[in-house]
Amino acid sequence: MNIQLTGHHLEITPAIREYTTSKLSKIKRHFDGVMDVTVILSVDKLVQKAEATVHISGKNIFVESEDENLYAAIDALVDKLDRQVMKHKGKLSAQRHDETIGGVVTEQE
Repeated sequence: MNIQLTGHHLEITPAIREYTTSKLSKIKRHFDGVMDVTVILSVDKLVQKAEATVHISGKNIFVESEDENLYAAIDALVDKLDRQVMKHKGKLSAQRHDETIGGVVTEQE
């Protein structure tokens, strides 16, 4: 999993980099098809914003989060991202399950 961190009006310190990387490892635990993650951290007056784009085979997932605290914004971002990835994983497994059955539904009278 490739992680790219970018800061807009913000310097990415080693502590922020380590915190973000450790939080994003949670995504890797739940779904190992994650290829690339691009995280943009920005500051706009008093609002800290975190955005992430995750490239999964066949799909890109975009999530953003805002908070007064950057670490809280990263936590909320990872929670949202985890829900989206688990939702995508569920859809893939449901689709595979339908294919194994044959994908044909017959009506019973």
